[in-house]
Amino acid sequence: MSILFLTGIVFGAIIVNSMSFVQKEDVFFHLQQYFTLVKENNEVNHWELLRRSYFFHAKYLFILFILGMTIIGLPIIWVLLFMKGLIVGFSVGFIVHQLGWKGLGLATLSVAPQNMITVPTYIIASTVSVHFAIILWKKLWGKNNRMSPIQLVRMYATAFLFFFALAFLSSGVETFISNQLFQYFLKIFMTIL
Repeated sequence: MSILFLTGIVFGAIIVNSMSFVQKEDVFFHLQQYFTLVKENNEVNHWELLRRSYFFHAKYLFILFILGMTIIGLPIIWVLLFMKGLIVGFSVGFIVHQLGWKGLGLATLSVAPQNMITVPTYIIASTVSVHFAIILWKKLWGKNNRMSPIQLVRMYATAFLFFFALAFLSSGVETFISNQLFQYFLKIFMTIL
């Protein structure tokens, strides 16, 4: 699962390098508009930001939870994890490609802190979902009779409650740490961006 995620990151970086000059300029124009908007808007509703961030993570984890219970959702779990890696790779790759060392600083301050919690959570949650789907598949064919289905579902749900708690922690880091570091970075370096 980690290799699948890392492959997504590599593909995200490759997409950045394969973009045409016009495409890069168009995306960078929108990024600069966002930077300006964030810098000028000092009033940040932290609780709304926390709610949105957590809702996004909770929705993603809930999808993984459901897919793990369906058995046929197994390949979709792999695709979702690959896409998550692709998005992270593209985001960081694009910022670093366009802004150089300033982009590396920006990515380190605004993307890395919460992803130090989010990425392992998604990888482990995906692994647990895949493992649960395989156990269900074996149970369906009568190869695994050690635990009852209710015990399996209870263990699976307990693991995902832990992942939801980690997602809340990640959202808190994103809201109260990464966001502040991002705004601070923009105030210092906006004139050079």
